[in-house]
Amino acid sequence: MIPREHIGTAFVPDGEELRLFRHGRDFVISLERNDLMSTRMSGSEEALATLTITRLGKRNPHMLIGGYGMGFTLRAALDALAHDASVTVAELVPEIIQWARGPMVELTAGCLEDPRVVLVQDDVAMLIDAATDGYDAILLDVDNGPDGLTRRDNNFLYSMRGLQSAKTALTPGGILAIWSAEADPAFTKRLRDVGFEVSEVNVRARSNGKGAKHVIWFAKKAA
Repeated sequence: MIPREHIGTAFVPDGEELRLFRHGRDFVISLERNDLMSTRMSGSEEALATLTITRLGKRNPHMLIGGYGMGFTLRAALDALAHDASVTVAELVPEIIQWARGPMVELTAGCLEDPRVVLVQDDVAMLIDAATDGYDAILLDVDNGPDGLTRRDNNFLYSMRGLQSAKTALTPGGILAIWSAEADPAFTKRLRDVGFEVSEVNVRARSNGKGAKHVIWFAKKAA
């Protein structure tokens, strides 16, 4: 059995400790004893981008991605978008970007240097709050679901006020897409109570259609 090699530690501002492991040719980022993300499971993170773009029906949107993670969502978006699209990536933890440009540089594949990408090393909630009709889509994958797992302040993103702020930040017909490890009926109701048109889609964790089922909410603002 190949042991895990601990190669990095990061502290989420006002939140939890993240650790980066190398396991053979794979990488894992963990929170305490839970694996938050792994290079072996990228399908649902990629679907967060591709399914959103399909629903938008345009290949040159301005998108905001909250949480770089291992870059699966960003790379999938760039593969599907036209040359005149723009993607803002908000990543709060500096070490996540250092890992992307360091030990995981081969996986990163230059996506952070793509001319369509603007990297903001700050809280995605700040960018959402500052925008009015600013984004065609907002993609959130900063926790394991609609609760502040990595830091308590993230709870605001999933609150009524936070969802209303996201709705204001979207262009008419824009989409708020949120990744989750599991379903949450109360959150689905909250999205509808804010006035979104909501679709809840189950997607597999692995890109080959296998693995655990994850959930993506697609919340559309009225056109």
